[in-house]
Amino acid sequence: MSSTDDEAVKRKLGIPTWRNLSKDKVLKFAAAMPEMATEARIKLIEQFPTFKDLGKANIKAVKEAHESTVAANENSQNHFFQAAQDQRDALRTDLGRDDLTWDQREALHDRLDQNVRQVGDKDSENKQFLGTAMKAVVVAGAIVGSLGVAFVGGKVIGMSEGGSEGSQQD
Repeated sequence: MSSTDDEAVKRKLGIPTWRNLSKDKVLKFAAAMPEMATEARIKLIEQFPTFKDLGKANIKAVKEAHESTVAANENSQNHFFQAAQDQRDALRTDLGRDDLTWDQREALHDRLDQNVRQVGDKDSENKQFLGTAMKAVVVAGAIVGSLGVAFVGGKVIGMSEGGSEGSQQD
């Protein structure tokens, strides 16, 4: 790669040297790769040997954030379910009283039914939340994986076009 190409790419990324290629520049770097000559892509990949470590760190951060969110959600769910159980216990105690009228018993049964529906609604809401959270983890993993493919793919294509690594034709 000529120093002119090298400098142009660094300018596009807004970095003075390759040592300044930070995590926030990786996406911009990957987006710029299709516009680069094969030789330029190979040189850039060689300048950034820690991509695998960066990908692992990003996946770990996403995993930790997901686990933290799930734990906080579980804690919230447990508080809600305990409060709902306490209410059901109190309603059952009230229903066990002998001095209640039919209307009072019916009102307590309605409140008990309402409590059970709320628990079911909360469970469905939680499952939807967990599904959405899992999709976010999958998307984040796919992004990191795609960046890896872009980097490795650029290197493989460059090696094939350059004749190194024994390129074969079908």
